[in-house]
Amino acid sequence: MIRENDDRPKEHCGLFGIMRNAHASWLAYLGLYALQHRGQEACGIVANHKGILSLHKDTGLVNDVFNEQVLRRLKGDSAIGHVRYSTTGSSVLKNAQPLLIDYAKGSICIAHNGNLVNSLSLRRDLERSGSIFQTTTDSEIIIHLMARARSRNLRESLTYALRRIKGAYSLLLMDSRYLIGARDPLGFRPLSLGKLKNAWCLASETCAFDLIGAKFVREIEPGEVIFIARDRIASFPMKRKTADTRRAHCIFEHVYFARPDSVVFGETVHSVRRRLGEQLAREYPVRADFVIPVPDSGFSAALGYSEESGIPLEMGIIRNHYVGRTFIQPVQNIRDLGVRVKFNLLKGVLKGKRIIVVDDSIVRGTTSKIRVRNLRKAGVKEVHLRISCPAHRFPCFYGIDFHRSTELIANKYASLEKIKKYLEVDSLGYLSLEGMLGCLKLTEHNYCTACWTGDYPIIAEKKHGKFSLETHCCGQGEVTRCPK
Repeated sequence: MIRENDDRPKEHCGLFGIMRNAHASWLAYLGLYALQHRGQEACGIVANHKGILSLHKDTGLVNDVFNEQVLRRLKGDSAIGHVRYSTTGSSVLKNAQPLLIDYAKGSICIAHNGNLVNSLSLRRDLERSGSIFQTTTDSEIIIHLMARARSRNLRESLTYALRRIKGAYSLLLMDSRYLIGARDPLGFRPLSLGKLKNAWCLASETCAFDLIGAKFVREIEPGEVIFIARDRIASFPMKRKTADTRRAHCIFEHVYFARPDSVVFGETVHSVRRRLGEQLAREYPVRADFVIPVPDSGFSAALGYSEESGIPLEMGIIRNHYVGRTFIQPVQNIRDLGVRVKFNLLKGVLKGKRIIVVDDSIVRGTTSKIRVRNLRKAGVKEVHLRISCPAHRFPCFYGIDFHRSTELIANKYASLEKIKKYLEVDSLGYLSLEGMLGCLKLTEHNYCTACWTGDYPIIAEKKHGKFSLETHCCGQGEVTRCPK
């Protein structure tokens, strides 16, 4: 069996929550449907009906996990939902979110987007003091910390927990009275506030608001915690205000993860990607007949490249949108079957042409190499590959699945010429870091560039001389023990 899109970076997770609407679970379902691109292996919804929380979650796509009968059972006027990617070897269903937990202070559920970088030491200390964990997700650590807080006040318990965790997180929590949203102080992951008539909504991306007809109000600020009750909404900072105004927004949301119709970090994603393509054309011009986008995330950048260069945009690669998360590989030795099932080439358009292929990124390089070979077989005369971000040379510890530097093609091959030779292209160009940052609205000090520069905003824990997150996945962090 082949995993579809195997060589692409996997996203963390998608969150959606709503308070004060009689059709809360249905709207949560639609919100998750809009966020399906952020996680395609498991999903779940918790609904609040008169203070009683009920949960349904399973592995699979949103449309497979939920149906009319299930949604009718999830009664209530408040709900939170989650879509996720899992770690290889983990129990996907056990770790699927939201997590619904009963403890001394009542019932509470949590949904998490991001990775904690101090999860191992926190979990070790909690277990030594008697905590028993039901999952391997770092999200559960937050609830255990809340349970340890001396105060029975929900806000004080949550503050106690958030002041002890480090890393990237956007959180949704819900108990019998409140819908809560929280974002880490550096703002790695996006989280936005919306309104649908009298209902308040929280979502990872604004495209979820568009689907349900809600109005985008604003982004939740880094370090902000927002409490939504049925009769009021309140916001407070997680920590006391300091002179430190650093931010670490994940630029890869703009490059690849987020939908082009979403507003992320104050900018429409499509507009940012278009500017990235324009800058790429200025940095790496080449003579060609067509600009060809790799669908779907490469389209906006390809459009910008085409407009800046004056070279026509053409659809030479067609994506099959009906490929599931996995499919059966009937012949094991057909290595490029996964690529050919997902993408087909317009041979009549491509034959004999010089083309510029615009893609958002190259992580491991295997899929790109197979794609180039297939283009050659289709009769393409020249293949010039252009990438709308810098070369990935360092692992990510904050929620993306390139967690080992040895997996990254730009780390394995030291020079651009060697990468070009491996991919079998006529020329190769990565957008410069300066060029990418120049396309963004905020200053460079507002973004995390660790996967390109190795400059980490928060240092991950180490175990036996190695980063503790080295075996973690994209979704919320999986706590893995180090074998002795």
